[in-house]
Amino acid sequence: MRKYVIMGVQGSGKGTQSQLLCDDLDLVHIAVGDIFRWHVKNHTKIGAQVRRTMNAGDLVGDDLVEKIVRERLDGHDWNYGFVIDGFPRNGRQAEFFMESYDIDGVIHLELAEDEVRRRVLSRRLCPNCGMDYNLIADRPQVEGRCDICGHELITREDDTPEALDARLRDYNEKTRPVLELFRRKEFVHDIDASPSADEVQQSIRAALGLPDYKPAD
Repeated sequence: MRKYVIMGVQGSGKGTQSQLLCDDLDLVHIAVGDIFRWHVKNHTKIGAQVRRTMNAGDLVGDDLVEKIVRERLDGHDWNYGFVIDGFPRNGRQAEFFMESYDIDGVIHLELAEDEVRRRVLSRRLCPNCGMDYNLIADRPQVEGRCDICGHELITREDDTPEALDARLRDYNEKTRPVLELFRRKEFVHDIDASPSADEVQQSIRAALGLPDYKPAD
């Protein structure tokens, strides 16, 4: 069983790299942000709370995040392991996680802030089917329309310049120190996230001692 944490600033490719690992190794991708977005889309009480927080560019409170993570991992559908992204984001969450679960490694995706801004502000989302796009590398076939369902694409509420500035501040002040906690107790692998997704995935595999990545034809 393999259990990994993947960390990195918004736009560093955590979701993409997690999915590549999971698809190849039969791991479960646990994306805390996706769980919260599901609640927002389905208008749950948690979703209303999360929407207010995300619109302000703030991070969701520790109690709620830990509750969501605990409930998700208690599902035990990760027979071969998991990759969790979007968690932990501060010292308290890291302590909770390390006390509750053994992990095999921490993947830290490093990306310069100017590239973060370029990537994040180019993201688009289909509010109907949830398909993600990036105007840099994954443009829709028809400008502004989802390839799957044809719905008009939108910018995520948390992908505005103001919200991004707030998230970068939070990451530098609260999340970066988490890496130091992990470095004392766990294996942290620093990975350059600026090359192509395939190259980044290969670097992750090499750092974790996993079989080479073979992109699909």
